[in-house]
Amino acid sequence: MTVTYTSQVATCSGLGCFWKLLFRWKGSIYKLVWPELLVYSLIYYIFNFVYRFSLNEDQKRLFEKVSVFCQYFSDLIPLSFVLGFYVSIVVQRWWEQYLSLPWPDSLALFVSTSIHGQDERSRLMRRTVMRYVNLTELITLIMISPTVKKRFPTLDHVVEAGFMTSNEKKIFDALDEKTSHPKYWMPLVWAGSIVTRARKEGRIRDDFAVKTIIDEINRFRGLCGGLLSYDWISIPLVYTQVVTLAVYSFFLATIMGRQFLDPKQKIDKHHIDFYVPVFTLLQFFFYMGWLKVAESLVNPFGEDDDDFEVNWLVDRNLQVSYLIVDEMHSEHPELIQDMYWDEVFPQELPYTIASEAFRREPPQGSTANIEVPETEQEFLPLLEEEEDEGIDESMSAFPGDLENGSRAIDIKKKGGSPRSSSSGIASSQPMPRKPSVLSMLWNRMKSDSQDNVRRPNIRPNASTTSFRQKRHRGLMRSASRVSSASHVTSQSPEMIARNQTLATQDSAIFRMSDLSINTPATDDVSSPRPKGRHNSYDDDEPILIKIKRRDPDGNVIMSRSSDDFDNAHESGRGHLFQKQKKPGSKQMFTEAPANEAMSPVIKDATSGDNKSLGSNASIRTSIFQGDGDDGVIAEEETVVGT
Repeated sequence: MTVTYTSQVATCSGLGCFWKLLFRWKGSIYKLVWPELLVYSLIYYIFNFVYRFSLNEDQKRLFEKVSVFCQYFSDLIPLSFVLGFYVSIVVQRWWEQYLSLPWPDSLALFVSTSIHGQDERSRLMRRTVMRYVNLTELITLIMISPTVKKRFPTLDHVVEAGFMTSNEKKIFDALDEKTSHPKYWMPLVWAGSIVTRARKEGRIRDDFAVKTIIDEINRFRGLCGGLLSYDWISIPLVYTQVVTLAVYSFFLATIMGRQFLDPKQKIDKHHIDFYVPVFTLLQFFFYMGWLKVAESLVNPFGEDDDDFEVNWLVDRNLQVSYLIVDEMHSEHPELIQDMYWDEVFPQELPYTIASEAFRREPPQGSTANIEVPETEQEFLPLLEEEEDEGIDESMSAFPGDLENGSRAIDIKKKGGSPRSSSSGIASSQPMPRKPSVLSMLWNRMKSDSQDNVRRPNIRPNASTTSFRQKRHRGLMRSASRVSSASHVTSQSPEMIARNQTLATQDSAIFRMSDLSINTPATDDVSSPRPKGRHNSYDDDEPILIKIKRRDPDGNVIMSRSSDDFDNAHESGRGHLFQKQKKPGSKQMFTEAPANEAMSPVIKDATSGDNKSLGSNASIRTSIFQGDGDDGVIAEEETVVGT
């Protein structure tokens, strides 16, 4: 059994906690190292006496040169690194082997709980299952532990000890003739068969209990197999040889290199003459003790003081197994109310006089002692986040819009509501930062006006027409909306950049569905919406749809729209137009008059009549229609006003 000293170091007080452990002999470093230390000291003093009393002056000079040479090169051996890494591996492996020891306690609990019955057969099944489990452990330990092997050298000793019957021994002998592989698992196979029979006889009431017992049997077998694996696969022999050679070669070199030389020769680091090499002996004690620790722990199933007491383990496991499945089966104390039955749980458990000093309060958080003054416990009022300067610039960019009746947005910098509800009452909820809708609409309409003014003067060439046809086929396949920024014309770089900006504004307008621009104006500006309308999403104003068709030269050949936004149909639906037919059909759209080449929205924007800017959002969609083979591309621009 491993030498334990936990009780002696439970409390670290006084001059030293480990001093009391230095005087123990069993399991101590003195018991392991003293033979090697005695041999090393004897050889060291033989060389010392020969140098001092047997050699002449020339021989002494040669001895001194050899000593200095050995001292220099012995320090080049990386003893600390090699030995320390090896010992760490051995200690880790030693603890893992302890964790792999099979304990039958859990399996005994499952068997006692699952196999019911007070009759002789039920009791026989429970005891036989646990006997087979302990037999498996015993066979495994016999294969790896010298102490257990000495206790049970043959199967006859196992039968005599009561772990196996004579009939079971005959089965083992018959299997030995068929195979030479270890058969430690055979008793577990028998145990599994007994569990299955108990289920068929109704002594185990459900399949889940059977599965639980079988899983625990498999886990027990895995632990036994792990012990055999540790015995089979050792630390690589080359590493053990390297460590052993490093330690012994180092101290063989120190026999010559650590000799005290004649101070009269004035050799470097040899100015003092001693007879006892104290620090050399301590170094040997430590390094050799380190190696002995590795030798003792590399196989913890041997006969060393720190090896596992497996013979005790065999006795203990068998006794506990029978106690659980037989003596304590279906037995428990009388059910009575505990002393804390009325108060549910004890408020405080009693302390003895000796333990009163260890009474502690429940642990608290690290901020438990922080107190905030009452004057600093009030919440600060929420401050309105200031709008960016872009809104101010956009408001000043088209002052005519505010003067001609568009709705204004009342933006309060601090301490007020950023917008009003549909009923005109200020809302108490702060509004998040939003880009300016009015500035987007103004830039949008302004750019539309410039685009329509310039476009009739553009004459696309043949390459442009061919590219339009290819572009048309791709758009018809994807059936997606094409923004105004993607028009394929002979545009200048300024127009391309402006169209890209318009596409970005279109996307931003759709994302701003939660920003209301229907707030009544704070100034004396009339609203362009008809009175009596309710500001709600379900009952909105009519939608204006403007459709224009262009020929390859960019001229408008058709334009349909309502007369004005304010006179839109009350139902909110767009006007219906005739469907465009393929080239060659009888009915085609007629060319619109020249004065209709520009949308009313754009007319208002260019003429300064901006009545609808504050309440109408313009979204332009370009759709290419036609097969592209006749060279005629119809471009439809839909302007939706709300």
